[in-house]
Amino acid sequence: MNSCLRNAFVILILLVSFFKGGAQEDEGFSSALDSARALEDNKKDSVVFSARYIRYATLNMLKYATSTKQIDTTHHNFQYFNKQNLPWDPSINLGSYGLATRDLLFTPDKNIGFQPGFHALERYLFTSDSVTYYRARARFSELYAVGFFFDDQVFRAKLAQNINPLWNIGAEYHATNTDGYYLNQKYSDRKGAVFSWYESPSRRYNMITNFTFNKLDATENGSIVNDTVFRDPKVGALYSVPVRLKGQQANRPYNKWNDYGVFLRQSYYLGRLDTLHNGQPEMEIHPTNAIAHNTSFRQRKYIFFKNESDREGAFPFGTAELVRDTTSITTISNEFTYSFYLRNKSLLKNEAKLNLGFQNDLIWYKDSLTSDFFQNSTVKGELTYKFSDRVNVRIAGDQIVVGKNFGDFLYEANADIEIGDKIGKVSLGAYSQNKSPEMVFDRMNYTYHQWSNEFDKTKTQNVSFMYSNKLLGFSGKAEYFLMNKYLYFKEVDNPDSDERLDRVITPAQTGNLNLLKVTVAQNFKLGAWSLDNKVVYQKSDAMDVLMTPELYTWHSFYYSGFWYNVLDFRIGTDVRFNTPFRSPSYAINAGQFYYDNTGIEFSTYPIVDFWITANIQRVNLFVSNNFTNQYIAPKGYYTVRRYPMNPANFRFGVSWKFYD
Repeated sequence: MNSCLRNAFVILILLVSFFKGGAQEDEGFSSALDSARALEDNKKDSVVFSARYIRYATLNMLKYATSTKQIDTTHHNFQYFNKQNLPWDPSINLGSYGLATRDLLFTPDKNIGFQPGFHALERYLFTSDSVTYYRARARFSELYAVGFFFDDQVFRAKLAQNINPLWNIGAEYHATNTDGYYLNQKYSDRKGAVFSWYESPSRRYNMITNFTFNKLDATENGSIVNDTVFRDPKVGALYSVPVRLKGQQANRPYNKWNDYGVFLRQSYYLGRLDTLHNGQPEMEIHPTNAIAHNTSFRQRKYIFFKNESDREGAFPFGTAELVRDTTSITTISNEFTYSFYLRNKSLLKNEAKLNLGFQNDLIWYKDSLTSDFFQNSTVKGELTYKFSDRVNVRIAGDQIVVGKNFGDFLYEANADIEIGDKIGKVSLGAYSQNKSPEMVFDRMNYTYHQWSNEFDKTKTQNVSFMYSNKLLGFSGKAEYFLMNKYLYFKEVDNPDSDERLDRVITPAQTGNLNLLKVTVAQNFKLGAWSLDNKVVYQKSDAMDVLMTPELYTWHSFYYSGFWYNVLDFRIGTDVRFNTPFRSPSYAINAGQFYYDNTGIEFSTYPIVDFWITANIQRVNLFVSNNFTNQYIAPKGYYTVRRYPMNPANFRFGVSWKFYD
């Protein structure tokens, strides 16, 4: 590990020397930096094709107006390449990149209507809502890679090109291969999108479209056999530790997700158009009336496969060797919306908006034994009022009026009150939700698990209060949840310790459940030194059912510097910690985390990472050593029963943006 660190530092120093030498040889070189770098250099940006002219928009932005944002050229948080280890969204998982993952903290699902209920690989999906649409004066491309000579190989490529100033097309491709740390922990994915955004010369008509694809492949090893692996002095290489599922090549056990989608949105502005920053890259167009139609097609398939006998008890009792459990879902959705805006001459300072919508979903469902057709029709409404740039009030509601999930609704209200730059901002929120059970709770026809239920809808009432002050670097949020008929998976009751009931799971539903969640973030800065902090406190009368810790903390201490007017860098350390909680088990073929009968609370420890991020021109770099304190203590830890978390590891990543 020390030699790897030395090699990485040598590479970094060589890069710095190269760019420094280049700057000495060419006096005009620094003027070719993009606008973000030029600001740091205190030089005037004279380049036409700077980052300011590479703009993007998202579906959510284009629902209300035509506006764009400049691409991010900073290296802030660049080291967090693994979606399992995002400090603001921590997880528990099976111990390696790409394997089944569950949120560590309680996170409510505010979706209503038909949902399959498979979430274990959800963090890795690239869906239509994830696509960004570009407006680039010059061709924009980006290459991103993590790993090289390390276990995790992550690659991304992006290209966006203006056909003319009003029409952009692009594509994005992601590829990942990881070996894991124990036998049969391999993961791979191939995913991406082709996208386009067209705006008419009159600025009234907009069309965005995309095609997305995902092929996720997570190998399953059923967990290790030795539960004392961190205390056993005979354990050598982790890859030699026995696991419960050993099949290789054609007999390799896996969970695969295939997800394909096509999306098209067309909108047209009626009446007066109000424009901000006319003729500038930051130009915004705000309509007074708008109509839109969204149509989408999505096909999802969830597959579990194994072809070996279960000698180590990875599955419930059974004799099946060859298993191929499959669920397929095809959805066609159409949504029509009308928006009305009322504002005076003080553009966007005093404004009322009314959005009305109707959505129809056609759903074809098929599992290993059954197939069905469903549909849902949803009415939507949203009313917002903005007063003098200080108060923004929003009331919204979605209600399913016809179909399989009739009676589902989500009604919410929010108010943002900007008191002042020095005093801060207050946000109030509340929502009421009535949600149908996800399909996996009502029906499953898999080899080891079968049930057919008609559970009641889950009802959730929520109120929240948030205060933030950018000047102080502080934000705090308190949320209260009252839930009735909360659904989860549990191991079937087994008072007589019958081996035939071990690892057999079933859906279960609670009565009333209360949860208080308080989140506080405070960032300190003194000169070049920074300390970012986040603390989350959760308290419920059903902590075991929710399987979530009472306390989670994350702290990041780092130094920021700028070398030779070329290298912008940060060097720091992160520490995260959560209190012990009832850890779930994992049902392999169902792809679900569940409440087991053993009820283990694993010891928890601070996890320490060290990292460096840097920017050289348009290149971002990071070097990180994760779980560094394993070299001292502890030797390892668990978040899911029987599945040890990753050992200490070293990672290197780079991204390079091109736009001239």
